[in-house]
Amino acid sequence: MKNIVILISGRGSNMQAVVTAARLEKWPAQIAAVISNNPDAPGLLFAQREGIVTAVVNSKNFSSRAEFDAELQASIDPLSPDLIVLAGFMRILTPQFVHHYAGRIINIHPSLLPKYPGLHTHRQVLQAGDVEHGVTVHVVTDQLDHGPILGQVRVPVLEDDTEASLAARILEQEHLLYPSVIRQIVEGKLLG
Repeated sequence: MKNIVILISGRGSNMQAVVTAARLEKWPAQIAAVISNNPDAPGLLFAQREGIVTAVVNSKNFSSRAEFDAELQASIDPLSPDLIVLAGFMRILTPQFVHHYAGRIINIHPSLLPKYPGLHTHRQVLQAGDVEHGVTVHVVTDQLDHGPILGQVRVPVLEDDTEASLAARILEQEHLLYPSVIRQIVEGKLLG
């Protein structure tokens, strides 16, 4: 049985998709905890309703990324995580944190990496006039949004797309891709 720790900052829609898939598909894994850097993250309420342990390490209480990451690590280590899933976790992690969990942290990013790392990907796609956009699941390394790719889904950019319409279609694909990749990891088909 694999232990999964999910980190969120907001509504946690990808976390909800993962939790739901894990239960419905009876993965050989358990969600050991959902941890947020934001005490007001709506996703925490969902996790609590599902009977999942939740914790908050409020990033506003720390003067540096290193101090925050050290406290976050102190919250995660007792859970013996096999996998740490970033699901809308809006913090850049320090190299020390990433190295501590090397090969066990994954992220989902709304672009076809290596294109458009970082923020505002939908805007960048529209401004560039790209004909396709997409979503990528990747291993987290100490270089932002540049780890090995575990899965991607391509989405056509429509002529009348706005940032909001494109974001909505991408999010639908995120909710399908992330659980699929995580299931493959816990079944030993990826990252093994």
